[in-house]
Amino acid sequence: MQVSTAQAQNISIELGSSEIGSNESYTITLKVQNDRIRQYGDFPDITSFKKAGTSTSSSTQIIQGKITTSQQVTQSYLPNNRGTFVLPPFTMSINSEIVRSEGTTIQVVPPRHRSVQQPYYSNSSPLDELLDQGSQSEEFLNIPEKAFLSLTTSQDTVYVGEGFTITLALYVSDQNQADLHFYQLNEQLADIRKRITPPNVWEENFAIENINRQPITINGEGYQQYKFYQATFYPNNNESIEFPGESLKMIKYQQVINPSLFGRRRKEDFITFTTKPVTVIVKKLPDHPQRASTAVGDYRLKEALTDNQLTTGNSFIYTFTIQGEGNINFIDFPQLRKTNHFDFYDPTVEQTINQTNKRVIGQKAFSYYAIPNEPGNFDLKKYLSWIFFNPRSEQYDTLFASTTLQVKGESLANKKISSQDVGPFYNKITNADNTLRRQSIDRWLQITANIIIIGMFVLTVIVIFRK
Repeated sequence: MQVSTAQAQNISIELGSSEIGSNESYTITLKVQNDRIRQYGDFPDITSFKKAGTSTSSSTQIIQGKITTSQQVTQSYLPNNRGTFVLPPFTMSINSEIVRSEGTTIQVVPPRHRSVQQPYYSNSSPLDELLDQGSQSEEFLNIPEKAFLSLTTSQDTVYVGEGFTITLALYVSDQNQADLHFYQLNEQLADIRKRITPPNVWEENFAIENINRQPITINGEGYQQYKFYQATFYPNNNESIEFPGESLKMIKYQQVINPSLFGRRRKEDFITFTTKPVTVIVKKLPDHPQRASTAVGDYRLKEALTDNQLTTGNSFIYTFTIQGEGNINFIDFPQLRKTNHFDFYDPTVEQTINQTNKRVIGQKAFSYYAIPNEPGNFDLKKYLSWIFFNPRSEQYDTLFASTTLQVKGESLANKKISSQDVGPFYNKITNADNTLRRQSIDRWLQITANIIIIGMFVLTVIVIFRK
């Protein structure tokens, strides 16, 4: 039997016997010690042989208190003819390692007759003995797991409105030998997500849909991280936020110490991983007249103008964009001071939010449609500003517009007054007769009208009574 190895992971390729009977199979076996076979390439083809399927097995040994595990995959080949055949050198990818075998020569001889000799003292068949071995009491090895469940926060103290990111993940050491499997993971995570979100926060969920392992290093040791949940929370008040311990139930297989042919090789058991409780302290914002409506974060200003050549009476669009890290949804309208120099209309608002690398960043753009009424140079700093609290500097800050508008043309103030139409009623005032008239002139007209009204009333009464 020939063996080719890759020393980094104790990976080997073992070739079967160089001489087999035509009624026997030839084998190529991949073997990995103290690890699992996570990936392997295609087995080679052998001339005049056909592949007959693969089988897998694993074993655990305890020698002087040291635990050694191994897993192997065996490919069987059935000969089509007798003779001498060459298996040329080949390579295979096993757990991302390239392992080479130098090949061999295989001699296929006439069929071999195999007989089973029974001991002279035995009254039972070999099959009975095997069944009896499988029915004996089995001893299982509970290999300690090197894994833990953790809930972490990016900060342990924040201000009201300041975001902090929580991450719930399972960490499995690269040295772990325990056989662990997820158990009803979707159902468990759904319950955890309901419990983990506090009632007094705004949530920006990172929306983890696929759980993939990611290699990381903790205190110099390699781990595989399985991230289940990640979100950024923005507290609405100064109540401390407490995360009690969350638990995750998993399947853990115990390996049989002395496996028999018909016995079990492992036994299913359960293990529960639990996080440590975490508390985040929330502080009040410093006093400020606009504290209740002030956004919290690290922001900067970006400006845009559709036209640099402005004239009175012709519209333009000015965009006041707030960019940075924080609760973008909570960003309110900038403060706009009223002025007769411009007609500003309500802005259109557009926002973008991105979750990346435990941070929530984005922008909110306010686009103002405006018309200049007066010529001259105008500093928009006098008209537009936005106040926020920066938790890094722990101070209130203001973003002022820095654009200066240069407007040409004539003033529209007088044109606005002259263009205002007061209506047709007032237009008749200039043509109306202002001669004074005595009220008695119309007295006979009033008497005549009253007589007609009384006559109509009497006539109506007579008609009603006749009916």
